[in-house]
Amino acid sequence: MRNEKHFLVKQISDMIGNADYVYFISFAGLTVKDFSELRNQLAAQNAVCHVLKNTLIKKAGEALKIEGLETIDFTQGTALVAGKGDCSAAAKVLAEFGKKNDKVAAKGGYMDGAVLSPAEVGSLAELPSKPVLQAMLLGVLQAPSRNLVTVLNAKAASILNVLNAYKEKVEKQ
Repeated sequence: MRNEKHFLVKQISDMIGNADYVYFISFAGLTVKDFSELRNQLAAQNAVCHVLKNTLIKKAGEALKIEGLETIDFTQGTALVAGKGDCSAAAKVLAEFGKKNDKVAAKGGYMDGAVLSPAEVGSLAELPSKPVLQAMLLGVLQAPSRNLVTVLNAKAASILNVLNAYKEKVEKQ
């Protein structure tokens, strides 16, 4: 391989290695205007989108020793979407953009040492955002203490109701 290709493979390897998530998408037939719009939407979610040669992506995968990358269909044009942070936000952008423009579709992905199928990338798009998931977790963690306080208050309230009823009975007599 020529020096330029070694350099590109190293750059792609660094991009994949430093990202929290990577999605591979097809974009064949997409206009430059639409592709720029997709890039802007991804940039708002802290993700970048690069069009790369399939052979260079495969070489970068081999350099990183990613097993299962051969299951992804690296034919036609492939764009690499890499980012940090909320992986579902970028997957949602891809899914929504794919609904509007059928030329964009997920080919697969790579996250936390595992290769993702197109269906798994679609599943990530269906997940709630990270703040919503954190709020749901907080609600689950607070539920036992909230239930305990409710039970204790109910017992105290029932005792108070009995005492008030007794007091009213004594006052009437």
